[in-house]
Amino acid sequence: MIDPSLKPLADNDRAEAGPSRPGRRRPARADLLALGAYVVLGVLVCLNYWGDVQGRVSSHLPTDHSWFEWLFAHGAYSVRHLENPLFTMRQNAPLGVNMMANTSLLGVTLPLAPLTMLLGPQVMYALYLGGALAATAATSYWMLSRHLVRSRAAAFAGGAFLGFAPGVVHHANGQPNFVSNFLLPLIVSRVLRLGEPGRWRRNGLALGLLVAYQIFINEEMLLLTALACLVVVAAYAVQRPAATRAIAGTFGAALGVAGAVALLLTAYPIWFQFNGPQSYRGLQGGVFHNWGEDLAAFVTFPRDTLAGDPAVEQTIGLTEQNSWFGWPLVLVAVVALVLLVRRSLAARITAVLVVLFTVAALGPRIRLGGEETTVNGPWHYIPDDLPLVEMMMPTRLTLVVAAAVGVLIALAWDALTPPSRPVAARVPAQRGGEPGPAAGAASAPALAVGRRAVAPRWLRPVGYAAITLALLPLIPRPLPAQPVEPPPHFVTAGGWRPYVPAGRTLVPVPIPSNVHGLPTLRWSVLSGQEFPIPAGYFIGPNEKGEGVFGAPNRPTSTLVYSTMDSGTVPALTEENRRQAVEDLRWWRASVVVLGAHPKEAVLRELMTGLLGQPQRVDDVWLWDVRPLVD
Repeated sequence: MIDPSLKPLADNDRAEAGPSRPGRRRPARADLLALGAYVVLGVLVCLNYWGDVQGRVSSHLPTDHSWFEWLFAHGAYSVRHLENPLFTMRQNAPLGVNMMANTSLLGVTLPLAPLTMLLGPQVMYALYLGGALAATAATSYWMLSRHLVRSRAAAFAGGAFLGFAPGVVHHANGQPNFVSNFLLPLIVSRVLRLGEPGRWRRNGLALGLLVAYQIFINEEMLLLTALACLVVVAAYAVQRPAATRAIAGTFGAALGVAGAVALLLTAYPIWFQFNGPQSYRGLQGGVFHNWGEDLAAFVTFPRDTLAGDPAVEQTIGLTEQNSWFGWPLVLVAVVALVLLVRRSLAARITAVLVVLFTVAALGPRIRLGGEETTVNGPWHYIPDDLPLVEMMMPTRLTLVVAAAVGVLIALAWDALTPPSRPVAARVPAQRGGEPGPAAGAASAPALAVGRRAVAPRWLRPVGYAAITLALLPLIPRPLPAQPVEPPPHFVTAGGWRPYVPAGRTLVPVPIPSNVHGLPTLRWSVLSGQEFPIPAGYFIGPNEKGEGVFGAPNRPTSTLVYSTMDSGTVPALTEENRRQAVEDLRWWRASVVVLGAHPKEAVLRELMTGLLGQPQRVDDVWLWDVRPLVD
């Protein structure tokens, strides 16, 4: 692994690809077929969106779906107006939103801004979602085929699982930041090469650039990857102490370069995240800290797969489906570990990852079948306010387990595959039984030291069939989608422009929030964010500086939400009307707009009682409130 004598089996594969530059090879036909298959799977997952990309959102997380459409629009707006992308005033007027303190996906939305301007945020969302799934599978395939296994079929199976694992597909329901994992295999690959002699500057620079970029995609997945790499390096050091000592200096120097590069590139954005306007410390009530993985989830088939059933969510309860491997894959994984762990260093390290992160993912209290037991989990002993930990959700640690299972699938398939050329002799050993520094780079894949055992002929079809049958039920189905209210023509055609001068806001009814106002949040998306709106869907600080979802409710927004929920207009007082004017003044409103809505009649009655009779403009009811607030 990190020993320079244990470099990947690149040279052995080079003959199949034909002449190439030293250290590189052109993609073979198998590589292109693998990429094509991943693209087809990515299109399949997003198929229900493409039926009506303008009018459908995730039926699992519709508000998250709209938030990420809004993020694509934010990237385009920032580029078009040359504004600071780390902060925006287009939501939560007049305070704004700290984009670094939210899942802003800036590393994606900014470079793709020209495409967003051309195609629109809805098309860009669906296009990117499928592309990110396929890209993650592709980089995983590259890492496995170049650094760990000989068989491209093994790399394909492992890459497919890493890109389309149940937990990843589940997050594709409105959370593309957890699908955007295409840099992580490259980061892991570069970490494992930090000990290469003579290349510590180049390797450190490459790792630093990758880490800096990943910070602008998903910091949480970067943290999980860092924890996994720490465990891998520690497990390797325990099992290969002499080799580790030989490269410790080079490894440390390269890691120092990586840290310096990443810090140089991200110091200001990270400072802005924790100290800039609308930053916060932790989440109110430790909302994520108590969310551990249910033990039954590991052997349950996930909802969005061939074997899944939406009703199963009601049997286990609150879970993100980050594991949900199904019992056949769990059984195959256990058998594979038992058979491989004695002769494969990679399998032993994979076993360490599986055990540690499975236990860590159980949270503060063990859950089984949707019921909380009286048995304390590991997070019971971790303080809620520990830096970084305070923002983590224990169940998401199973995403590392899923990655380890993907590697294990590749290792198991590769172990079954007969060598296509003579296997190299045993790696020359130095004192202590460790591989010598002069061992040939092409003698064995990384982490697979020594003579490669060949599986008995009778075991191969059995093993292939077992792995295939365990994976087939997990093939993803198209994500569930639901129709969403179309935006008013008044918004999309720019009819609002005469009513909203610079520095003023358009107040949609209902006022957007993390619970209410999904359609009205999309007004901002589909107008290109050309007008600011109050409140919205984001994480910002409360009066104590703790992170909360959305803006603290104003009295008028609370009145709107309660009227929607009850379906009746309460008796309005002069205090209600006075407070409405005060809230509109706080929001710097120039116009209040009500479009088509299931509760349109009762909302119109409420706003009329507060603000007087509206105008009918195009397809909306409009209250021009400038005479009230100026």
